[in-house]
Amino acid sequence: MSRKILYYDCFAGISGDMNLGALIDLGVDPAHLEHELGKLGISGFRLKVEKGSRKGISGTRARVIIDNPENEKHRHLHHIEEIIQGSSLPDRVKSRSLEIFSLIADAEARVHDIPVEKVHFHEVGALDSIVDIVGAAICLEYLGVDEILSSPVQLGGGFVDCAHGRFPVPAPATAGILKNIPVRSGLVEYEATTPTGAAILAATVDRFRTIDNLAITGIGYGIGQKDGEIPNVLRVYLAEPSGTGTSGDFDLEVAVMLECNIDDMNPEWFGHVSELLFEAGASEVFTTPVTMKKSRPATLLSVLGSPGSAAVLKELILTHTSTIGLREYTVQKSILRREMVTVQTRFGEVQVKRSFLGDRVIREKPEFEQCSRLAKEHGTTLEEVQKEVIRNL
Repeated sequence: MSRKILYYDCFAGISGDMNLGALIDLGVDPAHLEHELGKLGISGFRLKVEKGSRKGISGTRARVIIDNPENEKHRHLHHIEEIIQGSSLPDRVKSRSLEIFSLIADAEARVHDIPVEKVHFHEVGALDSIVDIVGAAICLEYLGVDEILSSPVQLGGGFVDCAHGRFPVPAPATAGILKNIPVRSGLVEYEATTPTGAAILAATVDRFRTIDNLAITGIGYGIGQKDGEIPNVLRVYLAEPSGTGTSGDFDLEVAVMLECNIDDMNPEWFGHVSELLFEAGASEVFTTPVTMKKSRPATLLSVLGSPGSAAVLKELILTHTSTIGLREYTVQKSILRREMVTVQTRFGEVQVKRSFLGDRVIREKPEFEQCSRLAKEHGTTLEEVQKEVIRNL
């Protein structure tokens, strides 16, 4: 049976409501979503789903309507955890929702240099964001995909008004959440990707790559609240690996390799440059000792990234190193097929990434963030949680 893939095309960014609209447009039953949201046991909201369009593109608009917004309260992370853990939602929906919220809380804590438990949720603690995030987890469970992929994420431009002041796009929390994820900016002069949208991607996407070598089986459009020259929509695809995108035992993916020889730069700079490159979307950055003409010792800097991130990576190399040129060539990556399985343990539910060579399982790796969270919740070690996961595979 062919694998079922969900692909996020974030050419115009992503927000919580755009995500809900796109997944509903792709095939999620709104009645099912509303029924599952009812398991949260909270009132004072309703989900409004309707058809809409942006620049002639038809899609679905999903909005959370708050009955009395003036009475809506702010919440801390533990309040949200109590709501989700106390619900009758499936364990996998709970764990995905909590992971998304944890990413936002961690980002806010880093921005303000305070402990996570003291983060005072503002926009994200509001009822509509709870619905957006838990709704995302419900929709993904409904679709039952084997893998989630995404394009680079469009951030937008201009300025955004946050609870703590006016900031250039991306908002501080969004920037923190999207660390090590390939991004683009400047397409529009507004906030194209919100912290909620960023966290949904960061928590659920397995790989950020181009859509090459996928056979599209379904398309959905989520309509956003902005209206400009660029359609404010989120496009999502259901897809399967195409016949040209696999060798039987491997998935095949095209990447770009950037290289340069450096013999006149302070070696301490390489660490700084590597960090910048990873933040800009590089999948690999490594150095190799080489000998140049006249037997001069040098360092070969090699950077691997997607075709879409090549321009940004080249600019960083040329700006932050002493090289005056570089080599660029296309390579083909052979990647083990992967799938996510859910394992029930005495500590809770944990997702495990399973890698295959052909039909043979090569390795199984429990999701670190979920194991870390369970270890903290149960007052035990990370090693014990991971051992328990392996015992229950």
